[in-house]
Amino acid sequence: MPHDPLADRFGADRYGSDVLADYNRRAKPVELPAVEAVFDLVVEEVASDFCGSVTRVEGRAVELEDRHGKRRIFPLGAGFLLEGRPVRLVHPKAAAPAGPKRTASGSVAAPLERARVARPSRIYVEGRHDAELVEKVWGDDLRGEGVVVEYLEGVDDLDAVVREFAPTRERRIGVLVDHLVAGSKESRIAEAVARGPYGGNVLVVGHPFIDIWQAVTPKALGIRAWPVIPRGTEWKHGICEAFGWPHEEQADIARAWKSILSRVSTYTDLEPVLLGRVEQLIDFVTEPV
Repeated sequence: MPHDPLADRFGADRYGSDVLADYNRRAKPVELPAVEAVFDLVVEEVASDFCGSVTRVEGRAVELEDRHGKRRIFPLGAGFLLEGRPVRLVHPKAAAPAGPKRTASGSVAAPLERARVARPSRIYVEGRHDAELVEKVWGDDLRGEGVVVEYLEGVDDLDAVVREFAPTRERRIGVLVDHLVAGSKESRIAEAVARGPYGGNVLVVGHPFIDIWQAVTPKALGIRAWPVIPRGTEWKHGICEAFGWPHEEQADIARAWKSILSRVSTYTDLEPVLLGRVEQLIDFVTEPV
């Protein structure tokens, strides 16, 4: 038989060895530590880089809220980082509290799986701060009803927004306006929309506060009352100055609002007049046709 030069290197039967013969000696997969998804636990979801604290767990889903108040839902299990270490989130062992769960608005919380596809109707608010406050307190309710909230960046162009949207009985608009008091510019704009061709399918409501900031109760902020700002002083700048906060740049105002918003946890941290108006808008845009 001719000499096989490869036999010296691999042995006489170089195809006969079992490549899996030492499989059991290989390192086994590392078992991720199980961590209970308790309220306020801060984790990062690896696939999306979304970092937030646990707000609630239902079934096989966990909801996280980031520092901007944005909430997202993820499946329990692997794929999370806790203080930079991979972990596996599991359902908390603690017994569920008696009675129905409540959202921040005080409503009975719907199961996470029941979030609806967005309705054609919309709720408009004046600005970003209004939208963030509504999301923080009513976000669960709005997702459950499929209601989208958008902001106008001011109420001056409301009539044009309404005409472009062209609301109908099936596509209504609800609008939340700051400083809606008799004789104000805002009241005149609201009255013009109500008299317009789409008035029957538009509901404009408002609160009496100069800005949505004032809808947060003084108690939630740990103060006796909101400061009174002299006429001629830009209101938010005046508030920041009264609190001893920086207010020279827009970034200062944004940080001030984040500080105020962080004091809001539930509807009890808001003035009742705002609560009633938002609930009224939700009822209007979700009313069965």
